[in-house]
Amino acid sequence: MDKKYLITRMDGRIYSFLMSGQDAVEIHCDAAHDEYVIGNIYVGRIKNIAKNIGAAFVEIAQDMVCHLALDDIKHPIYTKKGTSALPQAGDELLVQIAREGMKTKRPSVTTNLSLHGKYVLLTTGTDRDAVSSKLDRAEKQRLLSLAEEFSCQAAAGGVRSWLFRTNAGGAPVGLLQRDMELLNREYEALMEKARYRTCYSCLYRMPAAYLLRLSNLYDSEAERILTDEADLHEEILAYLTASQPEDVRKLVFYQDDLLPMKKLYSLERQLAEALQERVWLKSGGYLVIQPTEALTVIDVNTGKFEGGRKREAAFLKVNCEAAVEIARQLRLRNISGIIIIDFINLEEEESRKKLLATLEAELKRDPIRTTLVDMTRLSLVEVTRQKKEKPLAECMRAVFPDR
Repeated sequence: MDKKYLITRMDGRIYSFLMSGQDAVEIHCDAAHDEYVIGNIYVGRIKNIAKNIGAAFVEIAQDMVCHLALDDIKHPIYTKKGTSALPQAGDELLVQIAREGMKTKRPSVTTNLSLHGKYVLLTTGTDRDAVSSKLDRAEKQRLLSLAEEFSCQAAAGGVRSWLFRTNAGGAPVGLLQRDMELLNREYEALMEKARYRTCYSCLYRMPAAYLLRLSNLYDSEAERILTDEADLHEEILAYLTASQPEDVRKLVFYQDDLLPMKKLYSLERQLAEALQERVWLKSGGYLVIQPTEALTVIDVNTGKFEGGRKREAAFLKVNCEAAVEIARQLRLRNISGIIIIDFINLEEEESRKKLLATLEAELKRDPIRTTLVDMTRLSLVEVTRQKKEKPLAECMRAVFPDR
């Protein structure tokens, strides 16, 4: 099936659509300029330490205070240190934004820094190299052997290590080494800059989110990268040329006044559907997706479905169809955290096992770590999905409060 990654501008925002055929798999909405984004590295100052909750509060700008877990401070890189060997108020150190502020929660920072390449991540805080769990044993061994050959221990910035991404599976050695060399140079430049910059300085600014996601795409996920905006085309081309030259050939500047890209792929309709509470299934059943402050609740209903006399088989059919659609909706809407699913009640244990197996298989397709926890005694299914970015609905509300 034709797979594309579309980047366009609507309502003054930049949208990214990962498409499989005519259907969106992911939708992201980004501001043109976000100040404090995941991945930025700052010289921060510890404002105070709250041992009772195991946290330090670090200022990365005037009145911009972030949460830092004390357990996370294992190999910090200080630019200014007090007399105590332990972290204390007034210490200045390098921190990286690990999680955006969401609703009432402060942004979180970490002292374990990461620089991203398409195939590899350079990380601090540990000297242990690692490989994506999605790769097989032989590929893991190949990549770990390469890491040994390209050791990046350096006194200037403390311990460092490599983390090979899923994209690294099967990638030629030349491309992997290019990534590692580039990241090593970036890191050395970062450490040199840190020696001279004052507190609150931003030492490293992540590329715009819509560019960075290009490095997260598996080669099998996007055969083409399309944009219909001339300035975005130039920006994407520059990014790919510098960081992912092997993907430049995928970039296409879409131009057709008679059939704009937004109309060809029904982007406005797809966006609207991804924000609706109700999602219809082909069988006539439907989902109700309701985010709350603490978790997301998904209810499965039979709706217009008519299953005849075989009640259990009919309910299992709707539930399995719902499981496939729920996995798609979690990724499409970028729903994260705790998810509770209320499937239609099934009487037979074998039916419940089949439903859970279907849901688990679909969740494994998600590139973001998603875990099926269990089915409770009330027949509610618990799922967790790693928080990477704000959900699509929250991003939209931040700019369009009435939506």
